[in-house]
Amino acid sequence: MSVCVLGGVNLDHVARVADLPRPGETVASRSLIQFPGGKGANQAVAAACLGAETRLLGAVGQDSAGDFMLDFLVGAGVNVGGVRREAGAPTGQAFITVDDAARNMIVVAAGANALYGAQAALSADLAGAKVILTQFEATLEAIEAIFRRPDAAGAIKILNTAPALSEGAALLALADLLILNETELASFAGLDAEPADASAALAAAQVLARPGQTVLATLGAAGAVAVRGDEAFQVPGLRQRAVDTTGAGDCFCGALAAGLSRGLTLPDAMAFANAAAALSVTRAGAAASMPLAAEVEALMAGA
Repeated sequence: MSVCVLGGVNLDHVARVADLPRPGETVASRSLIQFPGGKGANQAVAAACLGAETRLLGAVGQDSAGDFMLDFLVGAGVNVGGVRREAGAPTGQAFITVDDAARNMIVVAAGANALYGAQAALSADLAGAKVILTQFEATLEAIEAIFRRPDAAGAIKILNTAPALSEGAALLALADLLILNETELASFAGLDAEPADASAALAAAQVLARPGQTVLATLGAAGAVAVRGDEAFQVPGLRQRAVDTTGAGDCFCGALAAGLSRGLTLPDAMAFANAAAALSVTRAGAAASMPLAAEVEALMAGA
């Protein structure tokens, strides 16, 4: 195993609409489709599709949605030996609305994900993990437990701060590398508004970074920036015709983990992840939209 992902496993229900509803408004859906999802599952599938030997840690219910998710993950090449089946809760569900501009609104019911706690993380198999990737769809107890394990010290510990939970701020210092989008960066850096451009994002990342820690900010179509000590890195966006942006951030995280696990430098891994995320928005769904390594390499060569 080269990448170990801890995080949420959900069945996504995706409704397509012309415009996102305003508070109190009802809009008609053109379609309703079920997709595999959850940030942990999405990131694990991205890493596996890009060639990393990937193990997922998490939980699903003992229900048909759990069966569906495990079958999909196995088919995508993810090792699901660390995914627990819980009788006490249903598989997590996400309710996603996507408009004609590819913007989305998401509501998540955690279900079985909430039962994966510290004890499960302490007993999980980390053998061979070069990168440990998690996000705030995992329980905070599980994140802290796995990052503090002595056998995790030799791995690159990546925390994706999505969704931006204020109570998760105490865990930021445990990660070697933080990945935040513009909204999360503003929240954790104490900004009044999202950074206006790449320079502002770099400045905010520098404020947030602890000694020895890398802070990386994804900027959507504008690419990504990162700071590490006195060094700053930036990769420009690769504009694609967007169909569905759901899962693009997860694709970036999984692709970055895959790149780092095979020894890419941080700038090269960022460029690789940026290209993978750009491809993912051209397809519907989250986990189902993750590209293969050959597709990413072709896009990078063309760019």
